Amino acid sequence: MRKPLVAAFFALAIAGAGAAPAVAAPSGAPADTAGAQRARAASPTLQAVSFAGTVSLSNCSGSVVRFPASVDTDPALVLTNGHCLETGFPSPGQVITGQSSSRSFGLLNSAGTRVGTLRANQVVYSTMTDTDVTIYRTTTTYASIRSTYGINALTVQDTHPVAGTAITVASGYWKRLYNCNIDGFVYRLKEGDWTWKDSVRYTSACNTIGGTSGSPVIDQSTGKVVAVNNTGNEDGERCTVNNPCEVDQNGTVTVRQGINYAEETYQIPACFTTGNRLNLSASGCTLPKP
Repeated sequence: MRKPLVAAFFALAIAGAGAAPAVAAPSGAPADTAGAQRARAASPTLQAVSFAGTVSLSNCSGSVVRFPASVDTDPALVLTNGHCLETGFPSPGQVITGQSSSRSFGLLNSAGTRVGTLRANQVVYSTMTDTDVTIYRTTTTYASIRSTYGINALTVQDTHPVAGTAITVASGYWKRLYNCNIDGFVYRLKEGDWTWKDSVRYTSACNTIGGTSGSPVIDQSTGKVVAVNNTGNEDGERCTVNNPCEVDQNGTVTVRQGINYAEETYQIPACFTTGNRLNLSASGCTLPKP
């Protein structure tokens, strides 16, 4: 989780609101390999990522997302963190599905200008166990959003991200873009009472702050969402709130002050079926269940 927004605003004011953007699951996931990093380094042309499709929440960032099998007439979904849920942090082990919601989201265009308001009618899925995600269903469709605002949803990649990938963390709350690379993956990331699996660790250039929670992490070569930004170690403390620690398969704990993290999203599409309906019993769905 990130520091309180008041503190984050103070930090941003010191840095200067007009400062240039910073250049920032389950076990058995693909390991960081030199070959994979070389392949990513030789990847096709990188694209400039914009704010189009991102949203601002009252206390967090988020994005309008679709899955590879989604169609334009499906209800649009908004992705953010589990700890951004308006009813409070889900407890360890808790999974929330089908909860009513009337939360509103400020929809941004490519320049970061708020062009409209979307509204949720349901919390489709929310948890802080193994991952840190909330997915809202809105009252409109992808087709309607594109017709009204000229904005397309961001597609969630359904394959595991690769170390070395050039990424952008796009914060709709602050209207700031953080550019860096995926430094690697963390077997277990522990923060307070919560534990997340196979988390993404950024290189140091992604110095995200409070309010960036829930921002989409976008692969610059594909424009697809590969993770959702959620935390960073602020004070160098060990495994406390706002100071997550890394735990490897042997139980060795590593603290990296000033380094920030995200939770992968590739496993989410398998849990959604026709009409963007959640089906936690679907083949290949590994998200925690209630």
